[in-house]
Amino acid sequence: MPEAFIYTSTPGRIVFGSGTLAKVAEEVERLGCARALILSTPFQKNDAEALAKELGEMAAGTFTEAAMHTPVAVTEAALEVYNQTKADCVVALGGGSTIGLGKAIAWRNDAPQVVIATTYAGSEVTDILGQTENGQKTTVRDPKIRPETVIYDPDLTLGLPVAMSVASGLNAMAHAVEALYAPDANPVTSLMAVEGLRALKSALPRIVETPEDRDARADALYGSWLCGTVLGAVAMSLHHKLCHTLGGGFDMPHAETHAILLPHTAAYNAEAASAQLARATELFGGDLGGGLYDFARSVGAPLALADFDLRESDLARAADMAVQNPYKNPRDVTRDGILDLLTRAHAGQRPVTT
Repeated sequence: MPEAFIYTSTPGRIVFGSGTLAKVAEEVERLGCARALILSTPFQKNDAEALAKELGEMAAGTFTEAAMHTPVAVTEAALEVYNQTKADCVVALGGGSTIGLGKAIAWRNDAPQVVIATTYAGSEVTDILGQTENGQKTTVRDPKIRPETVIYDPDLTLGLPVAMSVASGLNAMAHAVEALYAPDANPVTSLMAVEGLRALKSALPRIVETPEDRDARADALYGSWLCGTVLGAVAMSLHHKLCHTLGGGFDMPHAETHAILLPHTAAYNAEAASAQLARATELFGGDLGGGLYDFARSVGAPLALADFDLRESDLARAADMAVQNPYKNPRDVTRDGILDLLTRAHAGQRPVTT
């Protein structure tokens, strides 16, 4: 008999399939909106402008300055454009940086959101907003942060560079691993988490070998949707606390930091949450932390924090920051334990379950 649990189904509309980019106007209209502000990073500016041209009068304008870790100053600039153009919704085209900006706008003015996901971040289906100000990244959860509609078109990911595909895929996998030992985990979210891990474990090596493989790209989007959905349904723990610490405090790249830390945070909690992690552990050969590290290495993922200019002298301060207001975690979060974890991750060493 399953233990007692509470599961709250998350709202949201998923439009999945090849060619679904063509449905953007239909989805905007479905939300009762008529003037969409299209968001992107500078890297995807041309794509945003092409979408605006396609939408015609339905496009209120574009804002193409979305940035990693959702700086508050960028959000404030985007809000000015939103108000000046008399937009009534946002269309976020891109990955975590753009999605985060759309969420930040919606949290402030309750703007309806359509997301066109072009990476495997998974944040498009959560009610979590992480934003950075004065060198500190904080998170907030609110139902109005979760986008109303998400479009997953595998065709839009065919040109996603392999390195970015791998890093964002491992970022999504981190959501699923952490969801398995979350304090409010339940049988439904755990099933979704394991299936999301399985899908991405299958898809990423195929993407590395053949980046234009549409089936592999679709499987990766499917897996990232599941992984993001479980993150949006349960609480975060140690892994996300560390990533927020390094991202906000040291300007570390988001997806790569998740990818590097995942094997180490999994190893840190492996014994304390052995029952909750059993199916994921089996999926990765009986040693979750080591198996995730070996998998990451096999697909060419980044392995060392040192490769992204985090200095060894910064680790003690990062450990101090991480133990302040820690998220609930299966294993006690201690400064010495976190410093050891970060030291191994900094050097790119294979994790050891302790």
